Amino acid sequence: MRAVGYHQSLPIDQDASLIDVELPRPEPGPRDLLVEIKAVSLNPVDTKVRMRAQPEPGGVKVLGFDAAGIVRGVGAEVSLFKEGDEVFYAGAITRQGTNAEFHVVDERLVGRKPQSLSFEEAAALPLTTLTAWETLFDRLDVKRPVKGAAHALLIVGAAGGVGSVALQLARHLTDLTVIATASRPETQAWAKELGAHHVIDHSQPLAAQVEALGIGAPAFVFSITHTDTHFPEIAKAIAPQGRFALIDDPKAPLDISLLKGKSGSIHWESMFTRSTFQTADMARQHEILTEASRLVDAGTIRTTLSDVIGPINAANLKRAHALIESGRTRGKIVLSGF
Repeated sequence: MRAVGYHQSLPIDQDASLIDVELPRPEPGPRDLLVEIKAVSLNPVDTKVRMRAQPEPGGVKVLGFDAAGIVRGVGAEVSLFKEGDEVFYAGAITRQGTNAEFHVVDERLVGRKPQSLSFEEAAALPLTTLTAWETLFDRLDVKRPVKGAAHALLIVGAAGGVGSVALQLARHLTDLTVIATASRPETQAWAKELGAHHVIDHSQPLAAQVEALGIGAPAFVFSITHTDTHFPEIAKAIAPQGRFALIDDPKAPLDISLLKGKSGSIHWESMFTRSTFQTADMARQHEILTEASRLVDAGTIRTTLSDVIGPINAANLKRAHALIESGRTRGKIVLSGF
């Protein structure tokens, strides 16, 4: 089968950073689905893994997490899907990725593709939806108020893939006042369009801008990017006993003592925790994607696809990785078929 991978970690401007390869078609394990890949989308984790994960000597590492496709085979213990089902998912970081014609994935990580979306539109959603959903409802527990705090959520870096979903979930599934940060006119307009009540500029100090809104200190803060830069301002802005979550990899250590006086709590979110550790609630991701699919088909939330840049091949994936590494993308970049 055709696939895209690499033999060694290299900067994306190097010819061999991603290459077209031929690999054997994988065989599904007992709870696996064999999926024919129709579309994939890119996330920052793709670029991070490319630079950190070396293949076995002589081997090929295939990247890719988000995918939409058709089930073409099932393992002996599969009970949630059958051949011919259209699915979408974000996979596991411990297995080969979705930048291939066929891919195997544990059924507990998979949802049925929304019927109202194309494969390309669906592929834009899984990883960011799971990350946003788990952060809001499993980590921050936003449906449990913080007494005395403004019933509000501040999303730092709200115009990217995760933020684009978090804005919609917070606006449509909660009664929170949603404050987004974005620094360019086009990303500020995008955040408003997706449901933010207020948009502030994260290129300027955050705390004073939040205070100027006149709604009080927010109970919840979700930091998606550049957390090390924004953390001192976040600590100023958050309410006493507020809850703070982050998903990025800060380049400098966070001085978490800044939250001590407010008894603020810190919550990490990694969408791959459940699959990596085979947690007892791993099927929660199947449940989340199933509900997200229903919400999409009901018109409650929408795809965050921003651009389909062509078929799945090394040249297009290199271009997509470079765009992700620029840090200036809006929504999701998708590649369609082979």
